Amino acid sequence: MGRIMQRENDKPLLKLIRAYLNAGVMENGVVVSSEEGTPQGGPLSPLLSNLVRDELDKELERRGHAFVRYADDCNIYVHSERAGQRVMEGVSRFITEKLKLNTSKSAVARPSKRKFLGFSFTSGKEPKRRIAPKALVGFKEKVREITRQAKGQSLRQMQRPLNQYLRGWRGYFGFCQTKSVLKALDEWIRRRLRCVAWKHWKRGVRRFAELVKRGVGKDLAAQTAGSQCGPWRISNSPGLAIALPNRLWDLLGIERVLPTK
Repeated sequence: MGRIMQRENDKPLLKLIRAYLNAGVMENGVVVSSEEGTPQGGPLSPLLSNLVRDELDKELERRGHAFVRYADDCNIYVHSERAGQRVMEGVSRFITEKLKLNTSKSAVARPSKRKFLGFSFTSGKEPKRRIAPKALVGFKEKVREITRQAKGQSLRQMQRPLNQYLRGWRGYFGFCQTKSVLKALDEWIRRRLRCVAWKHWKRGVRRFAELVKRGVGKDLAAQTAGSQCGPWRISNSPGLAIALPNRLWDLLGIERVLPTK
């Protein structure tokens, strides 16, 4: 609050901020007092973060560093590891005099080894923005969660929550420059949907009938329906590729993370 008062003397605003900080948080239906900080995800958090870290921004600008910062996440770019170590030591001293430094998340490394807001860079002479590996893992986990929740529902019923997530994810990560990754994710989603459909059909008799109904020859349908392989492996089989081709998902309105032209 002291730093905010150095920049702002609007008493009603200061009173509102203090009341918000002292309001506490709700945990399992019980209000718990908060001794420091703001609730994670609260609207006040990024505002106060920018106010407190404005001094750091100005110091980095004064030193002529190339950097990006969002709230308390900051990357500084230099030309060599040696320069990185030197800058790390200087900036660490500056931060610890005024703020807290999370040493476990601080490191000197190549841009391709670090991430920023879910993005990273490819290595090479002409780096490209790519989606950080952890963000890709999170994407697949969320799609699995959505499709698992659709147990007992039709593929059309699954469409709405899945499309909502895919549109939001694409709106953020579509900014990447590695389109091959988005294409691979689309292929993975379609395979995941074939896997879900296979589980919905449950028994061999129904699976055989569904395959034949969708244009699969009886011999291939019998071979596929009688397979002892698990659903994920079957989802990549020729029989299911014929019965549930990619164009089917487009007709059903399933979004793509890499839009077709």
